[in-house]
Amino acid sequence: MAKVSFTCSACGATHKKWAGKCESCGAWNTIIEESALSAGPGKKTLGAARGHRITLSDLSAKDAPLRRDLSGISEFDRVLGGGLVPASAILVGGDPGIGKSTLLLQAAAAFARRGLKSLYVSGEEAASQIRMRANRLGLRDAPVLLAAETNLRDIMTTLDAERPQFAIIDSIQTMWADHVDSAPGSVSQVRAAAHELTSFAKRRGISVVLVGHVTKEGQIAGPRVVEHMVDTVLYFEGERGHQFRILRAVKNRFGPADEIGVFEMTGGGLDQVTNPSALFLSEREKPTPGSVVFAGIEGTRPLLVEIQALVAPSPLATPRRTVVGWDGGRLAMILAVLEARCGVSFAGLDVYLNIAGGMRISEPAADLAVAAALLSARQDKPLAADCVIFGEISLSGALRPIAQANARLKEAKKLGFCAAISPASIKSVPSDGFAINKLSDLGEFVVNTFGDIEA
Repeated sequence: MAKVSFTCSACGATHKKWAGKCESCGAWNTIIEESALSAGPGKKTLGAARGHRITLSDLSAKDAPLRRDLSGISEFDRVLGGGLVPASAILVGGDPGIGKSTLLLQAAAAFARRGLKSLYVSGEEAASQIRMRANRLGLRDAPVLLAAETNLRDIMTTLDAERPQFAIIDSIQTMWADHVDSAPGSVSQVRAAAHELTSFAKRRGISVVLVGHVTKEGQIAGPRVVEHMVDTVLYFEGERGHQFRILRAVKNRFGPADEIGVFEMTGGGLDQVTNPSALFLSEREKPTPGSVVFAGIEGTRPLLVEIQALVAPSPLATPRRTVVGWDGGRLAMILAVLEARCGVSFAGLDVYLNIAGGMRISEPAADLAVAAALLSARQDKPLAADCVIFGEISLSGALRPIAQANARLKEAKKLGFCAAISPASIKSVPSDGFAINKLSDLGEFVVNTFGDIEA
């Protein structure tokens, strides 16, 4: 008799019996009854049966150099770590309508034009709809094989017969494995389909891309074990009000994690942005209070973005704290340090913080730039337009060192900036025509830049 389990379709947690509310994630009416894939061998069978001895090797064994296939889309190749690795499994997630299918269709066409046999399987669209999109993107002549199918067994049989080098499954939540007793999109179906496709890719040497839906929290829907199965996990991000899209690697066994590729959504598809710093700063005009340029690092790439702040008197008992593109908890910490260590209070003031261009910043090196934008907006005093700012702020108000300072400064100089404000502990050599103001704590920055500020 097959063992029955109860699984939460929202978080993947298993339970011994059905309940109305999942104790792990708190979601209601998400626990469903599922049958296990197999009962598994008994203890006696497992102990008595002898398997095949596996091949062992040591760390000094030499392997063949890792081959990479380039698509010609440099931003896509960058995020993959320098190109597509054969027999790799890639998971791509993103909000609905953000452009996942468009990007992957363009990538499939690019690989196909370079001689890689490419296959696109869609469980959400008909082949005629994919051809319509390809015609709009100018990809009608690309030798990409198309199929509209959701049956996993039929898809794998076709992959085994055609033997493509690059295959796209759009999406993993629509795949249906006939040996699993649950509906498509359930935890067990997604887990089984991802396991079968990933194992098949390793055995046959096919690079497989799995498209994944995301939850309202922005995480890829389904069990987290899928992200552990694959070699690379990519997120396609962007704000609907902006034309920019960010392809971000959060896991990569063949390259650096947190690498990003920048694209611009146009009527003809996604165009790659080879110099995103210049694009994010292109609409920056004369010096404005609350506007600061931050020199950041995304993966291995230095990136300059504009941080915008607005401070206004609040009519509410509890002032607003609105953040777009940064961590709201980090903003609360910066406001607390400014009040406790520098005597600058934001009580009774609404604070709005925005990262221009739809970018999302997570590194602590943006602390000093955020503090500068807040102070500039509060005092209604613009900062120099040719200056970049970076540095991490500790709870004591000290400015801590940050990584890759020289790369940030080189990027700033390349784009015409001639000054920087940074922590005093960074090791950098000022070049001709570029002034670096090194500071030891936040209080020194406040006094040097804004003078005495009334609380």
